[in-house]
Amino acid sequence: MKLCPVLLLMLLAGSCSGVSGRQTGPQSPRQAEKLGRGLFATAVNDHEAFVSWRLLCTDKRNLAFDVYKYEDKGFVKLNDRPLKEGTNFTDTRYDASREATYYVAAHGSKLPASLEAEGIEAGSLYTLPAGRSGLNYVSIPLQTLPGHVPGDCSVGDLTGDGQFEIIVKQEMMPRDNSHSGLTGQTKLEAYRLDGSLLWRIDLGKNIREGAHYTQFMVYDLDGDGRAEVACKTADGTIDGQGNVIGDATADWRELEPPYLGHILSGPEYLTVFDGASGKALATAPYNPPRHPGKLRPTTEELQAIWGDGKGNRADRYLACVAYLDGQHPSLVMCRGYYTRNVLAAWDYRDGQLIPVWTFDSDDPEHPENYVYRSNGNHNLSVADVDGDGCDEIIYGNMVVDHDGRGLYSTRIGHADAMHVSDLDPDRPGLEVFNSQEPVGPYGMNFRHAGTGEIYWNVPTDSVAVSYERKVQGPGRAAAFDIDPRYRGSECWVLGGGIYGLYNCRGELITERTPRSCNFGIWWDGDLQRELLDRNQILKYNWQEEQLEEIFRAEGCTSNNGTKATPALSGDLWGDWREEVVFRTRDNQELRIYSTTVPTSYRLVTLLQDPVYRLGLVWQNVAYNIPPHLSYYIGE
Repeated sequence: MKLCPVLLLMLLAGSCSGVSGRQTGPQSPRQAEKLGRGLFATAVNDHEAFVSWRLLCTDKRNLAFDVYKYEDKGFVKLNDRPLKEGTNFTDTRYDASREATYYVAAHGSKLPASLEAEGIEAGSLYTLPAGRSGLNYVSIPLQTLPGHVPGDCSVGDLTGDGQFEIIVKQEMMPRDNSHSGLTGQTKLEAYRLDGSLLWRIDLGKNIREGAHYTQFMVYDLDGDGRAEVACKTADGTIDGQGNVIGDATADWRELEPPYLGHILSGPEYLTVFDGASGKALATAPYNPPRHPGKLRPTTEELQAIWGDGKGNRADRYLACVAYLDGQHPSLVMCRGYYTRNVLAAWDYRDGQLIPVWTFDSDDPEHPENYVYRSNGNHNLSVADVDGDGCDEIIYGNMVVDHDGRGLYSTRIGHADAMHVSDLDPDRPGLEVFNSQEPVGPYGMNFRHAGTGEIYWNVPTDSVAVSYERKVQGPGRAAAFDIDPRYRGSECWVLGGGIYGLYNCRGELITERTPRSCNFGIWWDGDLQRELLDRNQILKYNWQEEQLEEIFRAEGCTSNNGTKATPALSGDLWGDWREEVVFRTRDNQELRIYSTTVPTSYRLVTLLQDPVYRLGLVWQNVAYNIPPHLSYYIGE
């Protein structure tokens, strides 16, 4: 099956306008990053190299490409006829003993005279080093400090050269908020893809380590063509140039039981750092604070505001970037989801952090917000769910509108995992598939993203939960198109006594639950999504109702304990299929793996879909979830 011209045109137009294909409101152009061809090559074996590149939303629908290799006297064309299907090519004249430099261009383009010629399109050249046979990854050597472990990553064009750099969070002794104990000092490090270190930020002893504390946003917030890095900071944070934020001598950690290691007092900040140098550009008080007006609140005062006095609920942070006005990106920093939920929007303009709005479920001046209390997730998503051209924040079982007012709350309560996309292409708008952590009637549920209407749900099996001596519903949920017999995404969960695989209409396909309920990835040559779990990629065999391993990243491991997530996954370069980033077991290297499977499908790079691109930005937040598209692709 091939993509029909109508679908391809929709992908092209929808991606360029920055809105989903179903958007009905005024279409304003969004600030977007400049993307080059993203050419990438990898040696399949000693005699074959796989080459792939991006199709951009500005490309003509029938654009054909040519692939060249630079040899002794210049560029030599490798393809016999113009390439009109797919954006990948296999070089069968490759010699693994020699370096190979590839060049891709629109068919009929004038060839550059040399590798250094002016006017070469960004990202259209790629050099594959010799001796890389069978290694389908780019290696990024790290300068990991003793006692540190590389964790979640993000990408962005930090230097303005049209190429991504990678930012990695390095941790020492992370702990969940529900446990006491001292932690180390988290570092953020930025690397070029050749492994050169751009900068290191030390967040200091007053930022507790763990998945729920440091949500770092990497994006071009002010439209200057270079991405910034934003995150929560505190006294003693040291920027990439050695400058200290706040009081360098302050120690706000609790040093005695029962709250050993928790940080329940002291100033809190939000800082925007320069992407190229790591220098702190702007710092403001973090909104909301753990207590209004008190630097040292008592545990009783924290209990009254957040529901406990040890920071387990107060120190649950989420973050995202959203186009709240439909044109410019805003930073949204959040706190809480078990009880009180607060979201604060900021603009970064002309070197200043400017508050835009604050949504507070417990705002006494807006009692209508109280129904949003306790309805947050361990993650969030960003999409235009009501068709007005502006982004909303899907905050678990509630949605906050672009103007900072509540759009709706399902009142279902807290959940662990959530997926937002056009999960059911035959229903209008986007959908949300979510799980319910507390035992109840909505163990797994499927709803309209814009209105909150619940289309179907499967309740938690309270008998099974009691028998298993658990007090929670499903801990993980997945929604990916893995079965070509059904339109839309298949849905399943783990836990809560719920078993089976369901289609997007809530119909049970099989009682056998896929054993992986983690990340999804487009990897092979079809339009189904594969499953990414630990260091493996698994294919769902719908005929046998089982998973089959199709790839394993040897020597690599996953992050975040039992969550077993990659450092990052997404469409980083090459054609529309996704890359995956793992750390090596010795913590000294990141490896970015890319597929070598040819495909005739031709899709615009997923990076130019706004929901997907912003999904890459928030992927490192709390319990990581893979990015989704604003539109449906499938058999």
